[in-house]
Amino acid sequence: MRGRSGGRPTLEEVAARAGVGRGTVSRVINGSPRVSDATRAAVEAAVAELGYVPNTAARALAANRTDAIALVVPEPETRFFAEPYFSDMLRGVGAALSDTEMQLLLIFAGSDRERQRLAQYLAAHRVDGVLLVSVHADDPLPDLLSQLEIPAVISGRRSADETLPSVDSDNYGGGRFAVEHLLSQGRRTIAHLAGRLDVFGAQRRVDGYRAALRDAGHEVDERLIVPGDFTEEGGRRGMAELLARCPNLDAVFAGSDVMAAGARQVLREAGRRIPEDVALVGYDDSAIARHMDPPLTSVRQPIEEMGRAMLDLLMDEIADRRPAVSRGLERRQVVLPTELVARASS
Repeated sequence: MRGRSGGRPTLEEVAARAGVGRGTVSRVINGSPRVSDATRAAVEAAVAELGYVPNTAARALAANRTDAIALVVPEPETRFFAEPYFSDMLRGVGAALSDTEMQLLLIFAGSDRERQRLAQYLAAHRVDGVLLVSVHADDPLPDLLSQLEIPAVISGRRSADETLPSVDSDNYGGGRFAVEHLLSQGRRTIAHLAGRLDVFGAQRRVDGYRAALRDAGHEVDERLIVPGDFTEEGGRRGMAELLARCPNLDAVFAGSDVMAAGARQVLREAGRRIPEDVALVGYDDSAIARHMDPPLTSVRQPIEEMGRAMLDLLMDEIADRRPAVSRGLERRQVVLPTELVARASS
């Protein structure tokens, strides 16, 4: 069908036929979730009636768009491939992106040189938006993205006063669930192998650990909290330190399943049976938890769902063409629930 001008139907003609604004049509075409089902149906019907075909290249050029987003991981590549958290996050983002015309770039920024290259790449506006995964409190990348006015969403807040749109899980609740479960099993000397404490999510798990103990009438022994780095080696080091500090501990809550795997190795080398002598709980509910011997009790955070939610938020930012800071809108902070999955290790 020809448009009113006799040429190809335009975005404006689709908007007029659907009875909506041009921006709404753009959101529907770009796959933004921030459109009601009724409006989406009206736009799709108008597109079909008019025979409108989006000109991807022209649209991207006119809108100064690249139709590409970057998933930026400010960690070494070795950690990305060693920890299931990252692959699950990537799977969630990829699934959400499959319904759009956007391309995904995976960028590592674990070293100073990689960060310098990334800064130059972003300054050239070669992507329409950025998903930031595994952000530490002092990481300069979020501030750089704000300065460049590149739409961005981060996985996990940097603090309670996060300034970027973010998607997180209920780390405080997850920490509570782990300790409450161990207390219900009769454990009394419960240690915590924490993650990196410059990560807000790790701090919140520690807060949940402390709160659950206090609410149950137990004093918090700070000697039983050892920070780690979410790695298996960090779990081994931390577990050895905990055994040296408190040989009579009877339970360990690890900040990740990977750390729990390292802790299990040290416990076995020390002759401690799991769960008879020491109960063990991890975090993430990854494949590692299901395949450990004994299978690992773990706090499940919906990592793939977090990836999808991050992509949804970012597509909203991109569809509106300006990051939230420019629009003066309140930041969108999404927190998804966690749950405890009990298995034989506790």
